[in-house]
Amino acid sequence: MKVSQGAREAIAIHQAAGGRFVAAGVGSFAREAGRGGTVVLVHGVPSSSFLYRKVLPELAAQGMHAVAFDFPGLGLADRPESFDYTWSGLSHWMGEAIDALEIDRCHLVVHDIGGPIGLEWAVRNPDRVLSATVLNTMLNLSTFRRPWSMAPFAVRGLGEAWLAMLQPKLGSELILRQTVENRAAVSRPEMEAYIHLLKHRDRGRAFLRIMRGFELTEEKERFLREGLADRSWPARIVWGEKDRALGLDHMRVAEQVLGEEAIRLPAKHFPQEDQARALANAIADLAAPLG
Repeated sequence: MKVSQGAREAIAIHQAAGGRFVAAGVGSFAREAGRGGTVVLVHGVPSSSFLYRKVLPELAAQGMHAVAFDFPGLGLADRPESFDYTWSGLSHWMGEAIDALEIDRCHLVVHDIGGPIGLEWAVRNPDRVLSATVLNTMLNLSTFRRPWSMAPFAVRGLGEAWLAMLQPKLGSELILRQTVENRAAVSRPEMEAYIHLLKHRDRGRAFLRIMRGFELTEEKERFLREGLADRSWPARIVWGEKDRALGLDHMRVAEQVLGEEAIRLPAKHFPQEDQARALANAIADLAAPLG
């Protein structure tokens, strides 16, 4: 896949700001910033820790230690054939990653499919969670229907063809339109970097396995609802209110599950891109007083 010089430079800057680590035998990448209470920033699809590159320094400025890592199959992480790319498998690996990064207790920030993945870890490890901030995600798992931009990837054959069409120019424009409200906040090379990091090394085969590993079951939804209802840690909801994929109906589900009213930002699916400071303020306002 041809990648522009600008996209290569954006990825090089991102890579130079972090480092490699190994969790459960899988190599991955993480970057961090600041000192203070640790905030673990969990990404979804079609993204990686690259999504949080603007949020990390904003949280550091708020006196927090912010950490973002790549899930296997995405970003700069390894993409082993034998890995369990279901949400349960990714959640288990997330716990191994937190251990490998020597994080004891933390504040969680979850986004997109990082919501059910990260919150499963939180429910299973309540003594290690200080707070959770939930961004645009899905918690209505048993009734969730993939939006049009996501649905083709779940179908064998169609997903491969759809992914092949996501070349840097076309793919970056598609992602930009769907995810960023203020288009001036992100450059074309940065959006092209998302495409490269999605297909990095394996042409996106692991990404397709992730997209086909959604656990949209009543059992998984019940587990999360019951666990979150019994949580001992505070939660906050921050939502890009112009999101076309996970819109206000999903926000209302999150409000019902967590019993909290959402803070709305004038953003689409990636508030991390054009609302980084406001997002960091909302996270730190909850997390910083808790240490």
